[in-house]
Amino acid sequence: MSQKPPIRILIADDHPVVRSGIATMLEIDPEANLHVVGQARNGREMVELFAQLQPDIGLVDLRMPEMSGAEAIAQIRSQFPEARLIILTTYDGDEDIYRGLQAGAKAYLLKDTPLEELLQCIRTVHAGRSFIPPDIGMRLAERMSSPVLSKREREVLELIPVGMSNMEIGATLQITEGTVKSHINNILGKLNVSDRTQAVIVALKRGLISLP
Repeated sequence: MSQKPPIRILIADDHPVVRSGIATMLEIDPEANLHVVGQARNGREMVELFAQLQPDIGLVDLRMPEMSGAEAIAQIRSQFPEARLIILTTYDGDEDIYRGLQAGAKAYLLKDTPLEELLQCIRTVHAGRSFIPPDIGMRLAERMSSPVLSKREREVLELIPVGMSNMEIGATLQITEGTVKSHINNILGKLNVSDRTQAVIVALKRGLISLP
């Protein structure tokens, strides 16, 4: 009986050592029947290579230059609705998880995931099913039950780590200082913290913002 065709995989990660390491790890065991057909350095290149190569599976890092993993996934899914994409990242904030899965990823794994679990995930997604580990599912549930920041509140929150005063944030966003104060009060309430520093810490942990 002839062997089934290998599962063709495209890897997207902005770190060359990580890309080559994942590729080697996936192909080292012939019985796994996996073949890495390409490697992308950023989200934009991922979109281009996916269209050219049309792999069976895409492994996508979440935070990459030029275009994030979530943006790349959304673009690919808009062109190829049946695309089977797996997020493989170091970020486990509930907002990161939510954005990635909302964009259309079928699975979400961390880079410290054991090889056997990664292989199981690839096979599960290749078969057309989703793969969400229990700890990731719990974080997603927490995100779904948390108050959602408005677009303007997120814009204000992103400027706090830069060290801007309320007046400077207002000038940057072209809103009044009083409006900035109102947004910050809303942010503190929604994040369940008492000051700006705590808000930044929680926002970074959850993946709501990233440091410049």
